[in-house]
Amino acid sequence: MTDRGNERDKMGWYLALMAPRTKSSKAAWLDPTAMYRDPQAMSDCARDLLKPFDPDEFDIVAGIDSAGYIMGSYIAAQLHKGFLAIRKAGHLCVETDSVGYSDYCETQKALEVRKKPFEPGTRVLIVDQWMETGGTMTAAVEIVENHQGIVAGIASICIEENEKSGKSKALLSKYKWSSCCPDALQQQVNDHYLESFKTYKD
Repeated sequence: MTDRGNERDKMGWYLALMAPRTKSSKAAWLDPTAMYRDPQAMSDCARDLLKPFDPDEFDIVAGIDSAGYIMGSYIAAQLHKGFLAIRKAGHLCVETDSVGYSDYCETQKALEVRKKPFEPGTRVLIVDQWMETGGTMTAAVEIVENHQGIVAGIASICIEENEKSGKSKALLSKYKWSSCCPDALQQQVNDHYLESFKTYKD
């Protein structure tokens, strides 16, 4: 087997496909969507996100607007589950319920869903691309529970550990969760610099 093949056997190998920021410092520090162009990366990332979960533990997959739609809908399709879009406020053309939150920049925002997103007792796996502080995921959890849904788990490709991640820690202590970030890369994620950036080629 080639070295490339060996590398692709490791959990989180696909994080090296993420692109470093090349624009203003106000932009996100990396572009995870670069990873989605590789079909094996998509497949392996979804597999790793699902490792702690039995598909029978949840009825529907929810993705958070907008990056959470990509992996969330991919997982839903792979498992033949329904998909719930948790939208940013103001985009739905029907009556909605919303929950406010502060994002990683401490900007006040809100998430929303239609008035009856699912039947009471529905078990929901909530997926997002990235958790910086946990504020967005906390709002998504609140929306699900406000509608008498059961949060079967939360899944995020990476979950940062920093001085602002108190909400993330609270979520991880209460709900079943998953991340694709191996321990060896966690500090790089926390520092907002992956070693793979040094050799990244688009």
